[in-house]
Amino acid sequence: MNGLNAAMIAGAVVGLGLYVLVRALFPQRPGLAARMAALDATRRRRDLEEQQAGRLSPTLEKVGGIRARLGRELARVCEARGWRLRSVRADLAITERSLEGFLATKFLLPAAALLFVPLIVAYFTLLGLGSSVAVPVWICVLFAAIFFFFPDLQLRQEAQARRQDFRHVVGAFLDLVSMNLAGGRGVPEALMTASNVGEGWAMHRIRDALANARITGQTPWQSLGRLGEELDISELRDLAGALALVADDGAQIRKSLSARAASMRSRELSELEGKAGERSQSMLVAQLFLCAGFLIFLAYPALIRVLAS
Repeated sequence: MNGLNAAMIAGAVVGLGLYVLVRALFPQRPGLAARMAALDATRRRRDLEEQQAGRLSPTLEKVGGIRARLGRELARVCEARGWRLRSVRADLAITERSLEGFLATKFLLPAAALLFVPLIVAYFTLLGLGSSVAVPVWICVLFAAIFFFFPDLQLRQEAQARRQDFRHVVGAFLDLVSMNLAGGRGVPEALMTASNVGEGWAMHRIRDALANARITGQTPWQSLGRLGEELDISELRDLAGALALVADDGAQIRKSLSARAASMRSRELSELEGKAGERSQSMLVAQLFLCAGFLIFLAYPALIRVLAS
């Protein structure tokens, strides 16, 4: 009887562990109220950080200065060796981060991992696992390699999300430009008027690019193309090329912009449908894990009894 109880308890523990693992891998999606509360909390935290930015302690200011100097030296080394880092620069440009800070982070994280070698050696010695330095060094080197590539993964994910938002804004911008052209405005005036409608960060970048075009004497589509090259947004580069080809034909431009906006909306809809399909597959996998855990919970006591006999 005691063996049966122990087997049931062990099966319950295994089933609970599988359930916790599934919930950790596939967390429940928060509701609208939770998302709005998280957004408000993020805004309040950002305002508080901006208020405290001018009240940093001298120690933190000194650390920030050292990090900035290290980033500048690393950027100078990259330039001296001819490493352009175009994709990294485009990701940094769209996330509004500096190359110096990114390079300093990539250097400091692995260095911090290597600093833990003496601590791990002492910990292994206390556990009685020997005083060899090879195993702790390899462990720290492995973590240093992970930390070296971690900023790239984080930057790429953030840049991908912001590019998706930017493409959505570009589709709405094309519709606004087409409407302004239909109202009788010229191409430069229609572009500037459409950029003054939105207040998001993407529309601000488009508006700044068009304003700089007036100052530098470039055409608006040249400035949009340069912005597309800087942020690696193919839709802006294609838009600049289309405007350069048919800049004198308002009706042709209007039809082209309308077609491009419809194509972008169709592509965005297909991507959303693909993501929805992936999430459905994830839910199916989670259900299969739950079923497998329940079957293990039911079969584990009987299997233990059979093996014990």
